[in-house]
Amino acid sequence: MAVAPPPHFFFFTTMPPPPPTAVSPTQDDLKRMAAHRAVDYVKSGMVLGLGTGSTAVHAIRRIGDLLRRGELSSIVGIPTSKQTEEQATEAGIPLSDLECHPSVDLAIDGVDEVDPHMNLVKGRGGSLLREKMIEGTCERFVVIVDESKLVDCIGGSRLAMPVEVIPFCCNYTLERLQRLFVDLGCTAELRIEKGKPFETDNGNYIVNLYFERDIGDLNDASDRILRLPGVVEHGMFLGMATTLIVAGKLGVTVKEKLELAS
Repeated sequence: MAVAPPPHFFFFTTMPPPPPTAVSPTQDDLKRMAAHRAVDYVKSGMVLGLGTGSTAVHAIRRIGDLLRRGELSSIVGIPTSKQTEEQATEAGIPLSDLECHPSVDLAIDGVDEVDPHMNLVKGRGGSLLREKMIEGTCERFVVIVDESKLVDCIGGSRLAMPVEVIPFCCNYTLERLQRLFVDLGCTAELRIEKGKPFETDNGNYIVNLYFERDIGDLNDASDRILRLPGVVEHGMFLGMATTLIVAGKLGVTVKEKLELAS
């Protein structure tokens, strides 16, 4: 299996474990802990990429609280979905887009999976295209997860790896995606909700790929998927994360990605 050499990392724990008498935190508590730690990176005057999902919403609410209290100011948020736009508006965060602010200082988002090299799977909520556009242009991309999202390898969890496709001949595209990875025991399924294909904010469909084995060379898999006509984008976010914040029952751990010396 050809895998690029991992970047250098350092670790440090930012929150101590709870005392023995404390009630064990719920998964939502862990998400909130990670999100609040991520907001420590936010400074006044920043343009922020605002992620989508049950973890990212805690960061959005925290930023809104800090704005109301005057601890942050002159923040501009760029939402990664219509859902996030509604949540950020409710939180009182001023919003814009990439056309007005093509340079993003910091993005905060949750993920569906993260491997030891900080490669990610995102998009099970259906917002992968806008997430990748915004988070791919930011100077710092902070990923927030609870420890259940940690995996040994992308593809080994047998959970969905989403691919956004155009509606035209979507079943044809689905079959071609499945054939790409037949040697990995791949199964492709069109995402259905309420009896009809799920539509993204962009009016496209989602094909979920399920792998029985490690995908292997992720960059090669990415290229093969994106070469298929009908495919818009996939949910592998490779080499994009700069900071990983993991909340677990023993506390919050931060993992920073350091650039390799040239």
